[in-house]
Amino acid sequence: MHDDLYPSTAPLDTSEHQAFRATVRRFVKDEVMPHHAQWEREGQVPKALWRRAGELGLLCLTVPEAYGGAGVDFGYSAIVVEEMARAGATGPLFYLHSDIVAPYLVHHGSEAQKQQWLPRMASGEVIAAIGMTEPGAGSDLAAIRTHAAPRGGGWRINGQKLFISNGQIADLLLLAAKTDPSRGAKGVSLLLVDTTLKGFSRGKRLDKLGMHAQDTSELFFTDLDVGADALLGEEGAGFKAMMNELPQERLLVAITAVATMEAAVQWAREHVMQRQAFGAPLSDKQTVRHRLVDCHANTLVARSFLNDCLRRHLAGTLDTATASVAKFWCTEMQFKVLDECLQLFGGYGYMREYPIARAWVDARVQRIYGGTTEIMKEIVARGLLKGGGVTRGTVQYSPGPPDPRAAGTPQDQLASRAYAASRAAAGPKA
Repeated sequence: MHDDLYPSTAPLDTSEHQAFRATVRRFVKDEVMPHHAQWEREGQVPKALWRRAGELGLLCLTVPEAYGGAGVDFGYSAIVVEEMARAGATGPLFYLHSDIVAPYLVHHGSEAQKQQWLPRMASGEVIAAIGMTEPGAGSDLAAIRTHAAPRGGGWRINGQKLFISNGQIADLLLLAAKTDPSRGAKGVSLLLVDTTLKGFSRGKRLDKLGMHAQDTSELFFTDLDVGADALLGEEGAGFKAMMNELPQERLLVAITAVATMEAAVQWAREHVMQRQAFGAPLSDKQTVRHRLVDCHANTLVARSFLNDCLRRHLAGTLDTATASVAKFWCTEMQFKVLDECLQLFGGYGYMREYPIARAWVDARVQRIYGGTTEIMKEIVARGLLKGGGVTRGTVQYSPGPPDPRAAGTPQDQLASRAYAASRAAAGPKA
């Protein structure tokens, strides 16, 4: 892989980040990729890999040291996501656990909840998932029907969740449920559910188009009783918490998209330089060269935009609308670039033994989960058109310790952005 072709997050990296990247890359090369094909056949990743990642300090990186994490900035998390994506390691969905679920606990959890769950999440002893989507509620999170009714000083949960990543292996589920159905979005609360409790059950592992090593499940709750201490944050504040946390989730999807694009262009570059056709390398053909250059140019633009978003996120100023643009634009461009790169492989690109074929299939869901392209555009449009002009907003969220590298250049500060109309409509998730 030609690292000089794409600098990834290098402009944001310190020597400590670079050393950490080398550790992650060795882990992926030695302990993930040799087994990934087997995990794709089995439909999930063994829990032992999570414990190994915990031993190496690869989980819950931004979680404070007091709770077992590394207490470092989000740049370290971005490195883990990049290295996994570049290798095509879509099975171990570490970022869902470390950078989506863990922040809810850090920002909204009680001291007891943090002490109970975060150290074991950081070690890999506990694997976390998040339960939002339902059969009748994807992007429209306010429409969820899973109900948590007050009972005996706690809550009795009944309902169903669908398309839940890490669902088969999760020990902890961050669950969105209606505690007051009459209040719509304001009646949504978050609950921490121990999956060993009576009344919790897992449906079949879903047979997906791609990401075969990543287990995705339907989950059921039948008179499942949890105590009052299972409530995360305040009752009825779940929707607001989700809206505040979703920009980071969308940024994580964008990081995956751009890193995969970079890998795909490099795979295609190597292939067309080696593959012979009509007595010469494919790279000698103008149509091939120009197609590859288009992919390269789009990838460079995507990386520049993504790094600007990373700078803003490190500074705590990434707004909802810009995160939404990053999510939809980078994933749409990812699929376009991968499709073009696959075409350059000819028939070989249709064979699953080639990384480009697996990456192409795996990329399709990127435009769906974390908020569909259509929903992302609607979020941006509401802010863009409200009041007849473009305004800015920021998410009140700290992704880790303040980072002096995050200020950016004057050119960075000229990057266009839009503002979501309101928190209540700002971040539906598919």
